[in-house]
Amino acid sequence: MKPIVLLLLPFLTTLCSSVILHKDSNLVDRFRSWIEEFNMQTNDDHQLVHVFTNWLENDKHIETINGKNLSYMLGHNAYSGLNSDEFRQLMGFETNRKMFASNEQTQSLYLRGTYTELSQLPSTVDWRTKGSVTPVKDQGQCGSCWSFSTTGALEGAYQLKYGNLISFSEQQLVDCDTVSNGGKGDHGCNGGLMDNAFSFISKYGGLCTEQSYPYVSGTTQTAGTCQKTCNLVSGSKVVSYTDVKPNSDTDMMAALTQKPVAVAIEADQRSFQLYKSGIFTGVCGMNLDHGVLLVGYTENAYILKNSWGTSWGDKGYIYLGKGNDPATNKPYNNGAGQCGVLMEGSYVNL
Repeated sequence: MKPIVLLLLPFLTTLCSSVILHKDSNLVDRFRSWIEEFNMQTNDDHQLVHVFTNWLENDKHIETINGKNLSYMLGHNAYSGLNSDEFRQLMGFETNRKMFASNEQTQSLYLRGTYTELSQLPSTVDWRTKGSVTPVKDQGQCGSCWSFSTTGALEGAYQLKYGNLISFSEQQLVDCDTVSNGGKGDHGCNGGLMDNAFSFISKYGGLCTEQSYPYVSGTTQTAGTCQKTCNLVSGSKVVSYTDVKPNSDTDMMAALTQKPVAVAIEADQRSFQLYKSGIFTGVCGMNLDHGVLLVGYTENAYILKNSWGTSWGDKGYIYLGKGNDPATNKPYNNGAGQCGVLMEGSYVNL
C-alpha cells in the first residue's frame, strides 16, 4: 500500500483541467494537506480518485452546514475520504439486538429513586474534571466501539471506587468475549453489546490493563486469539450493572451523577461523521449503531466520549443536544434523545 502523496502528482495534473479546480484553485492544495495530515494511503490511482470524490462531497457538505450559522460546526477529519456506506461499516453496535436483557444483575435506576425531579439534579456534571475518564482512544478499522464504551464505563467506576484511573483492555474483550470463552455472543470487529461485555467481565473475574493486553485490531481489522496470560486487575470484576430507564432525561442525568454511562446512539449521518465543535442539533435518528461513553452534561447538551481518536470532533468528544429540539421545541426523537442517546444506557457496579 502506497502513501497517497506518492500518487498525487499525476492525479493533480488531471484535476487541474477540471471545472472543479476552475471554481476553487485551492481545492487540490487543501486535499493534499488533508492527505498529509492524516497520512492517508491507497493501493492505486483508482482508489485515489474514489477517495477524492468522497472528500469533495464531504467538503461541500461542510461548507453548506457551516454557512447556516447553526449551533455546531463541521470540519475535515480522518473520515473525510469515506462515503456514507463506507463510514457506516465502521460502526460496531449490534442494531438487530436489544442491549437490555432480562437479567438478575440489572436494576432500574428509576426504581432506586435517587432523584425524582429534574430540579433536584445538579446543573452540570463532567467526570473528566474528577479524573474518572481516560484519554480518548481510537478503535481504527474495526467495529469494536462496544468494547471501548464498556471499558470507559469500567474505568470510571473503578476510579470512583478505588481512586485509581486505569486504562482497561479493549483487545481482551474483542479477542475473548465470545461464546466459546463463556461470553454471550459479542463478535469482535463485527459488533457487540455493552451489557454482554459487562456480563463477560463479571464471569471472567475482571479485566486486564490496556498496557498488558494492548489494542491491535484497529490495524489488523480482525479479532485475535484470546490471550490468557495477562493479570486481571484486582477489583475490576463487575458485580452488577444498572440499566437506565429509557427515554428519560431525568433518569439519564441522575445516572450521570453516579458515574459515566455506556450508551448507544445513531452515528451514521454525514454531519455526525464530520462533526467538529458546538452542540450537535442536526437531524439524527434512533437506529442505534454505535457505542460511546456519556461522561456528563451541561444545561443544553450531553457530553459524549467517542472512540475515533482526537482528530475527530472536539478533541474526540461530541456535545449532543439535550432536552428539546430547537427546530421543533419538542423532545428530540419523541423523547428518545438526540441520536437516540436516551434509549439504551447502563453503568457498572463493582
